[in-house]
Amino acid sequence: MFNTTVIEALAAADVPALYDEDQGLLIAHSADVPQDRAALGEHVVIQPLSRDGSGYFAVAWEPDGLPDYREIAVVYETPGTDVNLCARAVAEWFTTPRPSAGGVLLVALAEWGITAHTDGIGMSYAIPVDPATPEAEIRNRPHLSVGDRNPSVEHVPAAHTGWTLFLHDENGEPVGDPLYISGDGGPVDCDRDSAAVAEAIANFLTSPAH
Repeated sequence: MFNTTVIEALAAADVPALYDEDQGLLIAHSADVPQDRAALGEHVVIQPLSRDGSGYFAVAWEPDGLPDYREIAVVYETPGTDVNLCARAVAEWFTTPRPSAGGVLLVALAEWGITAHTDGIGMSYAIPVDPATPEAEIRNRPHLSVGDRNPSVEHVPAAHTGWTLFLHDENGEPVGDPLYISGDGGPVDCDRDSAAVAEAIANFLTSPAH
């Protein structure tokens, strides 16, 4: 039942998939790859998240000298029951260029004229409180940091689990409770959440107190 439900949801999202009887794996793959070669290139394996068969766990793999494979990323992981959201995340993974939650956030910030700076490892973005702060010094000066509960900014939008915004002091250390936080570990609408945290950042930066 699990495999049939997932394959049908993937088909509705225009993602081909098959159940490999020999390996006992449900494999989704790019539409330009024949099914008999699905496991020979980058692919996504979808499994139940828990032993009782609930939730969805989708992981991207690529060959690393057959018969070995290397895990690329967790595409989707939630205890929820929304198979269509899992399918959408897999479809986004196979989209070229691949969208990201961080990309959605950057667009939302740009609408307020705000530029965010990466940490170089895809974990969070930093926005200086003083726009004159040199980029190399941003994380050592007062700034805002925004990250995902995931924790990454590079996952696909459908796998977004909520932004968290912190203020950092003149030593770059976080101060107090989050200025903004959303989600409870499950999927959160990335467009709405990004628009909301971007507005919170804009309001903080334009407050007379700052």
